[in-house]
Amino acid sequence: MRAWTALVDRAGRVDPGLVDGVFAVALTAITLVWAASDRSGAWRRPDAVAVLLTCAANLPIAVRRIVPMTALLVCAAASICHHALGYQADVNNFSTMFVLYSVAALRPLPVMTAGAAVATVVWWWAAATAQDGMALLNALQGLAVVGITCALGLGTRRLAERNRRLAELTERLRREQEDRARRAVTEERVRVAGELHDIVAHHMSVISVQAGLARYVFASDPGTARAALATVADTSHEALEEMRRLLAVLRLDHGRGGDAVYDPTPGLSQLGQLVDRVRTAGVPVELEVTGSPRALNPGVELCAYRVVQESLTNVIKHALGARATVRLHYGGEELRVTVTDDGSCQEAPGEDGHGLIGMRERVRLYRGTVISGRRPEGGFEVAATLPLSPPKGEPGEPGPLDGSDGRGRE
Repeated sequence: MRAWTALVDRAGRVDPGLVDGVFAVALTAITLVWAASDRSGAWRRPDAVAVLLTCAANLPIAVRRIVPMTALLVCAAASICHHALGYQADVNNFSTMFVLYSVAALRPLPVMTAGAAVATVVWWWAAATAQDGMALLNALQGLAVVGITCALGLGTRRLAERNRRLAELTERLRREQEDRARRAVTEERVRVAGELHDIVAHHMSVISVQAGLARYVFASDPGTARAALATVADTSHEALEEMRRLLAVLRLDHGRGGDAVYDPTPGLSQLGQLVDRVRTAGVPVELEVTGSPRALNPGVELCAYRVVQESLTNVIKHALGARATVRLHYGGEELRVTVTDDGSCQEAPGEDGHGLIGMRERVRLYRGTVISGRRPEGGFEVAATLPLSPPKGEPGEPGPLDGSDGRGRE
């Protein structure tokens, strides 16, 4: 059984064109031997012309999958000429049926109808020249053979179309399932990250209160101060553990050994990788780079990278399903970074979002500006401008605050 299965597998890997070529040569040889073995004397003896016509009537089977209608016309013309010259009428008829099957399986219904008419003419012409007194029976037999051949071809075509549709539906279903799974994972990560953020904020509040208490009673009540400092130490340890979990949750690349979105020191050369990871998370992102791309100050590159990173993270958190566009323009004296999306932006936490605040502080450090807010046409936009020629001693004094419209989102 195993040997039979292996044989079937090997046969399935054989090139169909090669199979057709071998079959065409074999059918030609069989037809020539059949015609040469006739001793009835009722037909013209095979000669060079008969051999050429027999080859022309059978060898086109080799290309029946590529040009089926052309192959059918060549086979039909050669067969009709073969019979018209008085050669044996009961040979060179089956090749047209093999090619007609391919026409029915691969070509539209009007072409199949024309091919069926051509094959019927060939069979009827052979019946008319047979001179065996059975012309009517042969003609009816030809109609039946043509009809069965067309039916088989149509059935094969419909089966192939159904299999193709099933394959497309299966692929679409697989992609939808993967998309739903990615969205579910992203939503869960965002939810867990929010919960962990609240926990860490709680720990920091406890640390602040306990540290203040320790400072207040440090001289008057050393025991209470030591207890407060112990609480600060324990709470700090718990906060660090929660923060590690938070950073683990915020990893957007869930491939094996993939880099985290928050790489240690990324630059603009890694922007394409960031965009790819966000696409994997379920957000269609387009990256446009204009101007004169060049290597910049590593700090400026890191700052621009973080702007794009935080903006795309906000798209995932607040507008999952929206389309985002990242535009990077290298000017002569400044670098402009713009991130837009077409989401509904129904969630807008406002200016107190720690993500945007950190972004603005980082940009201000390089004398840049950030403008963020909803767009009139819908969606959200973050636009940052970073000078490329800051004075010596960069980063200098913080520049002015951004021109946000007060409707930012975390």
